[in-house]
Amino acid sequence: MQLVLAAKYIGAGIATIGLTGAGIGIAIVFAALINGTSRNPSLKSELFPFAILGFALSEATGLFCLMISFLLLYGV
Repeated sequence: MQLVLAAKYIGAGIATIGLTGAGIGIAIVFAALINGTSRNPSLKSELFPFAILGFALSEATGLFCLMISFLLLYGV
């Protein structure tokens, strides 16, 4: 029983490593937005929706990792 409990905690911890990738992805998206806006400020209205889409996709992958972690911890 203790081994199964330890495996659940280790698996949940490993699953949350994906949140690091989501954070890096969000940083890259907004760094690219700042870079593109600083190069050509008139394109801000065209670049911003793409940045929000990239943010949402990166955040979704992080939330999937978090969901798997919670499933491992609190699932049957």
